[in-house]
Amino acid sequence: MTRRLEELFDFPPSEVTSEDTPTVEQTRTQLAEIDATIDKIDAALPAIRDLDTSDHELDEIANLAKESFQDLSDLGMQVDSRYSAELFAVASTMLGHALTAKTAKLNKKLKMVDLQLKKLKIDQDAARNAPEPAMETAHGTVLNRNDLLERLIATNSQNGNRA
Repeated sequence: MTRRLEELFDFPPSEVTSEDTPTVEQTRTQLAEIDATIDKIDAALPAIRDLDTSDHELDEIANLAKESFQDLSDLGMQVDSRYSAELFAVASTMLGHALTAKTAKLNKKLKMVDLQLKKLKIDQDAARNAPEPAMETAHGTVLNRNDLLERLIATNSQNGNRA
């Protein structure tokens, strides 16, 4: 909304300023930072192999959106100024799609890391709380008094000691 409309209809001044909207360079910087973070996560997750297909698809979407942004920006510079605003708006939308694709890829990998950490914690808790296997210390039999005396006499006679 413009200032004139705000003054005409007595609206409070709008909070959105041109400083709030990211520039093309800021968006490109954010994309580069996200790419670097994704690469770090890829290096940290060698066990996850099933995500490669969707990663390639998201990378393809991001690259296609960046190429479209560049083509539309170049076209916007070459056409009449009354048409260039619409082209630049669509170009910025394409850059937003690239950023969204990269962010979705990053979020998916972070979620996988979170799930792996949770599984590791559950496994550690289960191992810590598992009952220890009972160690067998001795074998025993129940004997009455007469059987015990017979065994003792037999052991003494084998050793050469008579009672």
